Amino acid sequence: MGKLQSKISFHTTKYRADGSVGQTGPAGASQQHSPAHTDAVTSVAALKPDLCVSGGRDKSVAVSSWRSGAALRRFTGHEREVTKVTSALDSNRVFSASRDKTVMMWELHRTSGPSQHFPGHDLVVTGLAVSPDASQLCTGSRDNTVCKWDTETGECLGRAAISRNLVTHLCWVPGEPYVIQTSEDKTTRVWDSRGLQVAHTFPAKQHIQTCCDVSQDGRYCLSCSSGSAGNGAEATLWDLRQTRGRVCEYKGHFQTTTSCVFLPRGPALAPSIATSSSDSTVKVWDQNTAACLATLCLEGSGPLASLAACDSSTLLCASSNSGIHVLRVGGGAEMALQEVAAF
Repeated sequence: MGKLQSKISFHTTKYRADGSVGQTGPAGASQQHSPAHTDAVTSVAALKPDLCVSGGRDKSVAVSSWRSGAALRRFTGHEREVTKVTSALDSNRVFSASRDKTVMMWELHRTSGPSQHFPGHDLVVTGLAVSPDASQLCTGSRDNTVCKWDTETGECLGRAAISRNLVTHLCWVPGEPYVIQTSEDKTTRVWDSRGLQVAHTFPAKQHIQTCCDVSQDGRYCLSCSSGSAGNGAEATLWDLRQTRGRVCEYKGHFQTTTSCVFLPRGPALAPSIATSSSDSTVKVWDQNTAACLATLCLEGSGPLASLAACDSSTLLCASSNSGIHVLRVGGGAEMALQEVAAF
């Protein structure tokens, strides 16, 4: 895949919940800003009300205003592609993981290099989760290990290895000491960060689990699956209190589902989730019924890598070919999903 062009040109196709095409054409109504990255965007996360942090194949970490598309900070220091980014809510610290086997912590108001390094993994770092108070960090890698770190000192507080546990994603349960982890071994695990031990493993799925997310109330988690030609590629809802099995499945993507997020509750929005896929589509689902409420195809964007929910009506989507897309989620009689900007 070549470098991103200074001007991004692509089409969007909207689908109604029943799958029929609602509207298609150039993304003319969408504002095109200068790209945050010069190559594929691999990860995006909400930072503060109007800000996001992203990482890319260009080895950089960017802090941007998703409302204006303006890049406010750019951090460089990784030697290879950035794989994951995250931050604690309302924190001035952001974290990045990389194929260079390291994790770095960056201060929003610091102009020089990273304020902390976390070396110690033997392979690419693929999971990154920070505790709600930003004092601890959990990382995971394709080296089969999960590590816990003190963010102030950079000290490794624990390291746990499980055979064939190639980590794909990590997320911290709000207000709890638990961390959710997905794996190439097709399972979703719940870690107790206090002793860095597995508290629960959900029943294995048929395909690699690529990503996970936790609801704000800490009651449910999502995982999503690899797939092709319509086989697999589902998202799965799990109940963290009743851990016997899955609650619901969301099926409709034709290729690997790369990201899954709970949408914040809005005044006109039933409990909903969103998923992105290698098939260039984003889907919004009714969390309780698994009905697909809206589909948006970002034509020409290539595989979509990551989603971030900024508020009840705004989703960010990281893409391989066309930067970060700002999507508007609308409730009402008929759910709408529309692209409003890209950067």
